[in-house]
Amino acid sequence: MFTGIIQKTARITSITRHGAAGLLTVENPWPAPPAKGESIAVNGACLTVVSANVREVSFDVSRQTLETTTLASAAPGELANLEPALKVGDDISGHFVTGHVDGKGTVLAIEEEGDFALLRLEAPGALLAYLVPRGSVAVNGVSLTIATLEGAAFGIALIPETLRSTNLHLLRPLDEVNLEADLLGKYVVRRLDLMQSGGQSRQGLSLERLEEMGY
Repeated sequence: MFTGIIQKTARITSITRHGAAGLLTVENPWPAPPAKGESIAVNGACLTVVSANVREVSFDVSRQTLETTTLASAAPGELANLEPALKVGDDISGHFVTGHVDGKGTVLAIEEEGDFALLRLEAPGALLAYLVPRGSVAVNGVSLTIATLEGAAFGIALIPETLRSTNLHLLRPLDEVNLEADLLGKYVVRRLDLMQSGGQSRQGLSLERLEEMGY
């Protein structure tokens, strides 16, 4: 679990494909290397550290992750957003982010407004049910608030701190970004789907039974 508050950015040094999967390596931006097995969100995708030293950190990247995220098209030299997993007691300044990317969005425009910027994106149809004005969304792992929503397009106001501390200031029209919809919204939509289907889930559990189970 993450919060969408980016702690570090680092350059990608290599991504090596092994069949349908791959190995991603980034520069190590921390004083001490992260532990093997630690979870770190890279541009919003939750990855597991397989090796690390004072110079670099490497992650296995599954076929599913490559198919769902922008990591398949990542190139050496690109700047990546990094966030270690949330620890019990840590401050939650963003929103709950799982690191499970829902899909890729496309940059429509990024307009400078003094030290601020307005980022306009197009979301894939499967995510539209989870996007609401003033709701939360993670873009390349960054916790952001939806300012405008018109059809499949939505706008986000970027404050100077976000532009300084993430890779969002590098975005250009037609670039792709990783999107993760708000977790709470997914549960709401799922609940409504169950109600509209007569209270029956795909697993055959009624709403009443789900409530008994604590869902």
